[in-house]
Amino acid sequence: MEQKKIEVTVSDAALRAAAAEGMDAFVGQFVKAIREAIGGELTAETMGGLTSDQVTLLAWDALHEEVMDGGFVQLIHNGWGPFMFRNPVAKALRLWGLRDLSKLVYEAHTLYTKHGADIERDCTDEEFMALFERFPAFDDLDDAFVEHEEEWTVQIAEYIDQHIDHFANVNDNANI
Repeated sequence: MEQKKIEVTVSDAALRAAAAEGMDAFVGQFVKAIREAIGGELTAETMGGLTSDQVTLLAWDALHEEVMDGGFVQLIHNGWGPFMFRNPVAKALRLWGLRDLSKLVYEAHTLYTKHGADIERDCTDEEFMALFERFPAFDDLDDAFVEHEEEWTVQIAEYIDQHIDHFANVNDNANI
């Protein structure tokens, strides 16, 4: 049985306003629309109704939010490791033209394979903070992500703009 495609719609006016605000806001409009279309939660069922580009954009959003807030250790501890590293996220980012980001995700995957089980364990806040000391190998990856985040956001916005129909239907009357 074929998975039903989930319809994602954004308003042209919202996109224009977001584009005027900047690349983060432009990308954010698509993330918001996809999240609303799936009821706010990415599950195996909702993932099956999205395009690979929509899933990759949600992966970028999780990667961006978690790494900018607390690095790859936080991303993994908060449960994103399997989604990020057991799916072809790095390959998809490479296909979008983000080779350096793809390489960074592959490097993080190598560390995840080695340390993921330890990082994913339930722990106290104190034990969580100690994870950063226990796994300093992620520090350089975190720094590289922060250093290149703006340029990667621009590249993602450009990719979306060039492939807009892979992400959403643009509608003059959409309520987004």
